[in-house]
Amino acid sequence: MTGGWDPDAYLHYGDLRARPFHELLARVPAQRPRRVVDLGCGPGNLTVTLARRWPGAEIEALDASPEMVAAARDAGVAARVADVHDWSPAPDTDVVVANAVLHWVPDHRELLRRWVPALPSGAWFAMQVPGNFDAPSHVLTRRLVASSEWAAELGDVLPGGDAVETPRGYADLFSDLGCAVDAWETTYVQRLTGPSAVLEWISGTTLRPVKAALDDACWQAFRAQLAPLLDEAYPPRPDGTTWFPFRRVFAVARTT
Repeated sequence: MTGGWDPDAYLHYGDLRARPFHELLARVPAQRPRRVVDLGCGPGNLTVTLARRWPGAEIEALDASPEMVAAARDAGVAARVADVHDWSPAPDTDVVVANAVLHWVPDHRELLRRWVPALPSGAWFAMQVPGNFDAPSHVLTRRLVASSEWAAELGDVLPGGDAVETPRGYADLFSDLGCAVDAWETTYVQRLTGPSAVLEWISGTTLRPVKAALDDACWQAFRAQLAPLLDEAYPPRPDGTTWFPFRRVFAVARTT
């Protein structure tokens, strides 16, 4: 899936979305990597931090969305449009970052088993994915997608509850590939504000394939049906704040 990404919608709440990326990179103590790859670079706002941290490295950035790549280029990142299935690590790849991308790739476990053995000794692979596919935000969205009104148009556009592994699952996967691995999970309690706050949050990510599959009138109708379901599941406080639990799964592996 490549269409429908709106960089502006994704960058709304940009500081909150960036926090897992920075906490992931804090566990990658690479000193002087030759090549650093950002798989699924998005609008490039986080890719630029890789260049600042490792100024001597060749930064390779790719994303399947032409809209995101255009935004990354506007940010000064030499990104290219590419599907992760077509990517293979160059011989000098010392750090690979896959930030919030592999949950969109159903066969990413097999890709990891292909990529990691191709990395040089001492290379780092750092990944994080959402772990909230069983949260009300995702369950209610999938239920609406599967309803009689929308199933014909939307089919199986959304990842299912088994889209990602647990931290233990990724620890086993990387360990079986001979890596030293650090895997963990974190649940952030995000402070969202404004009307339909959770709907606005997931519109920049989770709902992207839904928007891509619908014309504008149907998209607005879908949002109108989903909004009250989310407001009931995540009721705002009297001060207008909505607390949104945001679970993420992390793994950092080093090849031997």
